[in-house]
Amino acid sequence: MSSVESKTGDARTDRVFFIEPAQGRLSLKLLELWEARELLFFLVWRDLKVRYKQTVLGAAWAILQPVMTMVVFSVFFGRLAKVPSDGLPYPVFVFTALLPWQLFAYALTESSNSLVGNQNLLSKVYFPRLVFPLAPLLAGLVDFTIAFVVLLALMAFYGIVPTLAILTLPLLVLLAILTAMAVGLWLSALNVQYRDVRYTIPFLTQFWLLATPIAYSSSLVPEPWRALLGLNPMAGVVEGFRWALLGKGGGSVSQLVISTAIVGILLIGGLVYFHRMERTFADRV
Repeated sequence: MSSVESKTGDARTDRVFFIEPAQGRLSLKLLELWEARELLFFLVWRDLKVRYKQTVLGAAWAILQPVMTMVVFSVFFGRLAKVPSDGLPYPVFVFTALLPWQLFAYALTESSNSLVGNQNLLSKVYFPRLVFPLAPLLAGLVDFTIAFVVLLALMAFYGIVPTLAILTLPLLVLLAILTAMAVGLWLSALNVQYRDVRYTIPFLTQFWLLATPIAYSSSLVPEPWRALLGLNPMAGVVEGFRWALLGKGGGSVSQLVISTAIVGILLIGGLVYFHRMERTFADRV
């Protein structure tokens, strides 16, 4: 989108905007994204208000969901199945993994449905379409921050003190967000073209949950196959969280490197596909 200015007399200045199709295979339009930052923040605030409006517990749901999941996992996997937890108390072992997973699962689900869910706005006003799948990522960080305080309290209860490795935590959070964004770009664009994609998202997240070492440790996987867990980007994130916060984890550097590479490939491919389909969103939605 470009603009020119024309003066009529001395007192009036008109700005004429030209909306042009993107040039080249990939154009992120970072300047336009920055100009649309107020819209992005509005969408984030709207998502938060819609989630907790007219609810009894309000933002406490951000704590209740991972806590209840932790309790269920602790009873069935920790006490009944006696799943090893790398010598750590099972509740804190599983809650540490649930934090990045909850962030990823929420961001993935909401970003995948973001274009279809905002079809009225999408078909009427021009702005960078990337703001739709980006908004849930930022909204999910609010819940993550609230639940992270609970994790710190849980670690204090069990007498676990984090080491300097905690300084790597922002990078791991970023990797979780980029993973959700990479897959969300693919699914959000596909969801516009094929509406039955939204029915596959719950199945995808459930299968992904079981394939991610949340209720169990990567150390249970035989060593020759452990690096293959890196093909699941969230495996590297989860084990990285345990290492950064608890000082233990069944993952490895090679696993994290593979996870990062997979995210990079998915993200670049998602941006290319999203960019290619962007010009048809208003017509198909």
